[in-house]
Amino acid sequence: MKFFVDTADTAEIADLAATGLLDGVTTNPSLIHKSGREFIPVVKEICGLVDGPVSAEVVALDHETMMKEADILRAVADNVAIKVPLTIDGLKTCKKLSDDGCQVNVTLCFSANQALLAAKAGAAFISPFVGRHDDNGLDGMRLIEDIRLIYDNYLFDTEILVASIRNPIHVLESARIGADVATMPPNVIRGLFKHVLTDKGIEGFMADWAKTGQTIT
Repeated sequence: MKFFVDTADTAEIADLAATGLLDGVTTNPSLIHKSGREFIPVVKEICGLVDGPVSAEVVALDHETMMKEADILRAVADNVAIKVPLTIDGLKTCKKLSDDGCQVNVTLCFSANQALLAAKAGAAFISPFVGRHDDNGLDGMRLIEDIRLIYDNYLFDTEILVASIRNPIHVLESARIGADVATMPPNVIRGLFKHVLTDKGIEGFMADWAKTGQTIT
């Protein structure tokens, strides 16, 4: 499974990228607004921090303007993936961009039928929002299962990019189902490293080592 971080905080991205475990980044206008910086410079900086795809979202709702915005974003860096909403105009844009060799991330997916449409439009990634699905009394993981089954049935190349992840359990369940990518806030990625028994083990090892009075260096 690929790990993407969902943030526009370039310091966080750089720190996580240094682990060698980060495969890409997802952003959106809301995340970049929180950074207090200008949109294009932030996207450009992020693209320089990771080798993998960086999802940069268009803000227009009509196909023609989406294409104009996509052209601007594509020029920022070679690893930009254009993020479009799961609407008719969004999928028209997805098809056009995909046919032109551009990676497209179709976002705000809440049904398997929507995911099927995105795959037919040539999306590189489909972003089902499991946390928001759960918030509305539905089963986000069941949605991932349905999409995985449909994509496998027809051998679609579109990668399932699980979004709106709230906790490590979402990551675990997504991996069990066979999702291709999990995009997470930095705190969720950091939470994957944590386990009380690991912490206790390190504490015990360090105490025993201190008693020896030795150093390695």
